[in-house]
Amino acid sequence: MTIQLTDDMIGSLLAERKELPDDFLLHSKLKSRHGHKEFGREIIGEKGSLFRLVYRQSELNQLDFSIILLYIPKGSNQQFRLRRYNGKSHEHTNPIEKKTFYGFHVHTATERYQQSGNREDTYAEETNRYADYHGAIECMLEDCGFVNSTNDRSLSQWGMN
Repeated sequence: MTIQLTDDMIGSLLAERKELPDDFLLHSKLKSRHGHKEFGREIIGEKGSLFRLVYRQSELNQLDFSIILLYIPKGSNQQFRLRRYNGKSHEHTNPIEKKTFYGFHVHTATERYQQSGNREDTYAEETNRYADYHGAIECMLEDCGFVNSTNDRSLSQWGMN
């Protein structure tokens, strides 16, 4: 059964406080997979919601990356993409609006796109808020309710290169 969420539910999940554990950096090791470096880590939100933070970057192109926030409903093994921060490596078209652009962009899950039969996070907006994956990580943390309990260094210094 496909997960369907309303815009209000999506907004609530994005706003839910998500504290990164103290050992977050220690356990965030990149693994090579199909030409990309990647890691994923589960995080439990303040209200008990289960999220997964995924980082993926091409081994050949520094601008080809995705920082993804997934929601995993209780009792399910399905993942719902709430937000995705992409690099400047490909052209994107929003099929409903028929708008195409090439640049850094942020995908957001919407009720409208789910109802139209598209992937939940097909809709994206071009952004100038970041110019590399460090900035994209900082934007996600700022936009999606993350609280950094890891005081030893900035999360933008994850050492993902």
